[in-house]
Amino acid sequence: MVNYAVFWGMIKKVCVIGAGTMGSGIALSAAQAAFEVTLCDINPAVLETAKVGIEKNLVYLLTKEKIDAAQKAAIWQRINFSFAIEDCKADLIIEAIVERLDIKTDLLRQLANINTTETILASNTSSLSINALQENIPLPGRVAGLHFFNPANIMKLVEVVKGTLTDDRTIKALMDFCTQLNKTPVLCKDAPGFIVNRVARHFYLEAMDIVANQQSSVEDVDAAIEAAGFKMGPFKLMDLIGMDVNLAVSTSLYEAFNKVERFKPATLQIEKVAKNELGRKTGKGFYNYNV
Repeated sequence: MVNYAVFWGMIKKVCVIGAGTMGSGIALSAAQAAFEVTLCDINPAVLETAKVGIEKNLVYLLTKEKIDAAQKAAIWQRINFSFAIEDCKADLIIEAIVERLDIKTDLLRQLANINTTETILASNTSSLSINALQENIPLPGRVAGLHFFNPANIMKLVEVVKGTLTDDRTIKALMDFCTQLNKTPVLCKDAPGFIVNRVARHFYLEAMDIVANQQSSVEDVDAAIEAAGFKMGPFKLMDLIGMDVNLAVSTSLYEAFNKVERFKPATLQIEKVAKNELGRKTGKGFYNYNV
């Protein structure tokens, strides 16, 4: 019987693949919780941006007296930056790459080949099927979803997604890992959109429908939602997440539910993606960040 890294005390080394905003946030969270971390991305420019971003976050924490200088140095030293897949060897691997099932599957297969049979393979996918992903991975019992929310180093919620073939011991290891990160893990079975993205889809889609029908403006919708107690309105949140990422989730749910009208992607967002107005990461989305 495979003995996955099933007790959280055995997970000492974590590898995060994909050094975008989400991946770098996950890596920082793990390093803050005293895990040895490898953050990997095949694009050196993305990796360099991640380094700068993590350093800025650490400086901010130091300035706010959340950590001291010694802690800042220790957290930084725990993170190894690499653009070589051969360096991705750990007790727990979390992929945070593009939302395409074929690419994620190919990556996890490669990782399975260079790691031990006890390595847990987790996907940060926000909408793709864990069942479909694990079907093509050796020892699928060690494969699960581990969906963080952006920014991952701040947001507390993590969806731990159990596929049909996921071993219960893998789930326990991941639940305990999230707790050690000072996160709030919520267990759910694999289903389109899991919990949050399925419920939140209409938060975005209805907001865009209101603006598309000229019932209100982007700014006023955000102001109304924030005045109701939300930390961020739907348009600011889409800009933060990335228009391409948000649209991919909507499209995934639309397809998964046989193109039911209530999940139909918004034309307003499709046009934004076509113009590469993806939000903060491109300098413009529903708001202009270049001014």
